[in-house]
Amino acid sequence: MATQADKDRPTVLVVEDEVIVALDLSETVRDMGFRVEGPYANKSHAFIAIDEEMPDFAILDVMTADGEVFPLADALTEAGVPIIFHSGHVTAREIADRYPQAQAAAKPCPPSKLMAMIAEANKKAH
Repeated sequence: MATQADKDRPTVLVVEDEVIVALDLSETVRDMGFRVEGPYANKSHAFIAIDEEMPDFAILDVMTADGEVFPLADALTEAGVPIIFHSGHVTAREIADRYPQAQAAAKPCPPSKLMAMIAEANKKAH
């Protein structure tokens, strides 16, 4: 059960279908003081999660267990949720063309770079 202190921390939606990467991302997010929603291996479960509670920002793999994450990214963008794409399947330029406000990190991404991107997304969220 989430405590009030947990609820006061910004929530980060993590969508990643590679188990080790998902756990690593989640741990990094928690270590930075955020609450993790997920990780989800597919966008279908992530859609259910955002229907219940919209996150403060999101880290999304492009290719999930049930296909491309773009429908979820569109919903998050429409809601004003900052996004970090973390993928080995698309380039930063491709992301920038479709989601100009989003950040993009290629896998593997150095932890220091990812942490800087998380800090930037948190600033945009507030």
